[in-house]
Amino acid sequence: MNDEHDIVRLIIKVTRDTLPQVKDKYPFLYLERGRLEIDDSSVKWIDCDANVVRLPIATINCLLLGPGTSVTHEAIKILAAANCSVCWVGEDSLLFYAAGISPTSDTRNFRKQMQLACDDTKSLEVAKRMMARRFPDIDLTSKTLDQLKGMEGYRVREIYEHKAKVYGVGWKGRKYEPGKFEMGDVTNQIYTAANAALYGILCSAVHAMGYSPHIGFIHSGSPLPFVYDMADLYKEHLCIDLAFAMTLEMAGIYNKHKMSAAFRKRVIEMDLLTKIGLDIDEMLGGKKK
Repeated sequence: MNDEHDIVRLIIKVTRDTLPQVKDKYPFLYLERGRLEIDDSSVKWIDCDANVVRLPIATINCLLLGPGTSVTHEAIKILAAANCSVCWVGEDSLLFYAAGISPTSDTRNFRKQMQLACDDTKSLEVAKRMMARRFPDIDLTSKTLDQLKGMEGYRVREIYEHKAKVYGVGWKGRKYEPGKFEMGDVTNQIYTAANAALYGILCSAVHAMGYSPHIGFIHSGSPLPFVYDMADLYKEHLCIDLAFAMTLEMAGIYNKHKMSAAFRKRVIEMDLLTKIGLDIDEMLGGKKK
């Protein structure tokens, strides 16, 4: 192991002490640098120090497999039988790569999401609840979806200008071309990287809770509309403010390690992993926090 104990981690490494109790139902468990295999029909985790931890798969909705992990075919078979999904992610789930969903997994949350999205009136109600977080002093009752999008676009542009003045950063506008990350200025590079990290966390959480990242209420015509919908609830502080706050510190040279550390710190401070589940429930018509 390296200086892992000196690093502030977003998701704590699994040990016997951090395993869920039978009475709990963990939404997800993060694993890195080890191997998942089977022993007497139970799933065991062997970490890079050869420690063995038996995982109570029946109490876990989803396993997030980070860097340096491997898994046997038999382990996937047992996970599927226990309705435990698997996601392959970057370190601390800051990047999302793929998901494996059991064909017999619980679809209650997915059905609820679909029923809301397929009803124009209910879908607009969800969109308004999402927008109400950003416009708490405005009556959105009579607003259409296009009007809401227009309001949000104007609000975000104002945020850019305000943050640029607060942090003394020259701002020429949001610029990002897929595959051309290096072409943007430092502010845009930090912003793009923070967005990707936020989307990774949300993808993992959305899959872990049985929702679909592909069924949105505000965004459409994009790969992950529901993830983008939810990301907008947190983006101002986690991504926009971070990008402008760190621009001068980086002195013209983007540093991914500094960005990741600063982003991770903000995620922990705002307890994002707890907020996501509560916010999704509220946005889709559950009880308010």
